[in-house]
Amino acid sequence: MKRALLVGVDHYENYSNLGGCANDVAALHPLLARHEDDSPNLDCRVIEARDDASSLTRDDLLELVDELLAPGCDFALLYFAGHGAPLGGDVALATSDGTDRTPGVAFSEVLERIGRSSISEVIVILDCCFSGGATTLGALGNQLANLRSGLSVLTASRNDQVSMETAEGRGQFSTYLEGALDGGAADVLGHVNVSGLYAYLSESFGAWEQRPTFKANIDRLHDIRLCDPRVPLPTLRKLTEWFPTADHDYALDPSYEPTEENSTPEHEAIFSGLQKYRACRLIEPIDEEHLYFAAMNSTGCRLTALGKHYWRLVQAGRV
Repeated sequence: MKRALLVGVDHYENYSNLGGCANDVAALHPLLARHEDDSPNLDCRVIEARDDASSLTRDDLLELVDELLAPGCDFALLYFAGHGAPLGGDVALATSDGTDRTPGVAFSEVLERIGRSSISEVIVILDCCFSGGATTLGALGNQLANLRSGLSVLTASRNDQVSMETAEGRGQFSTYLEGALDGGAADVLGHVNVSGLYAYLSESFGAWEQRPTFKANIDRLHDIRLCDPRVPLPTLRKLTEWFPTADHDYALDPSYEPTEENSTPEHEAIFSGLQKYRACRLIEPIDEEHLYFAAMNSTGCRLTALGKHYWRLVQAGRV
């Protein structure tokens, strides 16, 4: 069982209103609720505080977090978009009723609840200003010197930075996060996990922009979403057939190229699979820039370092 709580707060009584947080939740919800093949993924609870009628109080957020972390599942994801307020080395997730004295829910309060939870894997994603303060020593406190086992925290900015909204009414971080979940951060097998999200997001921002942070205490990576494999699995499993060893050079000739008169259907089918490998950088042509010329000039192709990694996975029966 897997749960997700998605919170977007645009409406504030004592702070300036925002315009992209509820939109971010609306955009991310379908990607988290369903895998790319439309099979069910996370059981999502969606909170969009767009106006006074849908405002979210501090007590509301604490109750929602408690329900998210209650027993009954083995994976929980918390996503929050809204104002973030620095709070003595910590960061507060600002709620609609927040004030300068009590902006909302301090992240140390969330960490305390995560520490008591029996859920084995928890991922927190924060798109708010100063969100990097969520994992500082000030937030962890004296009794929580380290992140709890199984916890990952991905934030939109450092603890001294604001998080920007776009002219289109979205958070910049969450816009990139949407692209990452929609396949941008997927590996060759289609797995999207939190480390892949961070790698994608980190590359999305320049040296003068907000800097996402990622901290974790995990011994395995759980899938946040599954996308279609970049190479069909039956084709990927051919790695060990076409390359009997990881260092094998696969010989090519013009019979592999479909446009040639002497091409053969069997070789054309193999060449189609090799082209899929090449698109994912699993193989490289020998002494040529393109696979086409490797065939036409009768050289060949070999596995890259990444290709050897997936070759070992196939050999071990893990694909």
